Amino acid sequence: MRAPSPRLSPLNGRHLLSLIIFIFCWLGANTTLAQTNYPERPIRLIVSFAAGGPTDIFARLVAVRLEKELGQPIIVENKPGGGSNIGSEFVARAKPDGYTLLLGTIANTTNMALYKNLGYDTERDFVHITQIMSSPSILVVNNNVPAKNLAELIAYVQANPGKLSYASSGAGGLQHHAGELLKLRANLDMLHIPYKGAVPALTDVMGGNVAMGFKTASGVMPTILNGKVRAIAVAGRQRLAQLPDLPTMIESGMPDFEVDSWNGLFAPAGTPPDIIAKLAKATIAILKSDEIAEKFKTISAVPVGSTPEQFKQYVHEEVVKWGQVAKQAGVSIDQ
Repeated sequence: MRAPSPRLSPLNGRHLLSLIIFIFCWLGANTTLAQTNYPERPIRLIVSFAAGGPTDIFARLVAVRLEKELGQPIIVENKPGGGSNIGSEFVARAKPDGYTLLLGTIANTTNMALYKNLGYDTERDFVHITQIMSSPSILVVNNNVPAKNLAELIAYVQANPGKLSYASSGAGGLQHHAGELLKLRANLDMLHIPYKGAVPALTDVMGGNVAMGFKTASGVMPTILNGKVRAIAVAGRQRLAQLPDLPTMIESGMPDFEVDSWNGLFAPAGTPPDIIAKLAKATIAILKSDEIAEKFKTISAVPVGSTPEQFKQYVHEEVVKWGQVAKQAGVSIDQ
């Protein structure tokens, strides 16, 4: 017959309870300490486009300054392909510890409606840290087109149904969406000509092979200033400092017509809130500097620096907006 197990005295029970509470408090304190010490090693910043492109340029501009704010190297890593989906999915599946980040772009919102098997959800699979920049698109025409403003351009296209075309940097991209939005809003009949990149698309507009196209201000500004294409209107809320006489699409009679190229900082869903807060604070501080403002101005971009909540709401609005355009225009990409 086994001896009965010894019973804890009330004193020992209280000691055990105190020990348990101490252990939990210690674990909590050390977890907080570990997160507070973030980052303790280099951070990877994934760019879903090739090196040397606009997104890569912005990534490196921010990364070199973010290193100083955080005290750790920021390694920019290019993972191009799949319309930005390869790099984006890589980050969505990464460990949510703050050491793998994505410089997401508007493609992360337009792609939501384009791909049947995207592999990630821009709203669900990421924490939105802050919007970094915004650069409006500009509607340009080749110099043989007689129109000097939006009203004249619309009248010209309507007088030549099916005879004119617009260029884009590729099927499903922002320039494609912008052209379809114009067609829908002005009831225009014109052909979409997709190219493999923004440069060949702009080259054919300059050469007169294509009538028009929406081009990001950061990429088309030198061409406009050199007189190689004619700017019709800027698709942003405000006029551009470099082109003060160029009206917006809104001023030209298209209410709420905005087409902005943008990028922002994303982390995998589940990344601790204090890490997100630290990243947001450091990045926003950089974007408020006069140095960054001047750097961005030279490439026709505006620093934003929104809060995580503001950026999350903006991304949602972009997903809804471009999803509606894709549905109405019948734009899709099977994958």
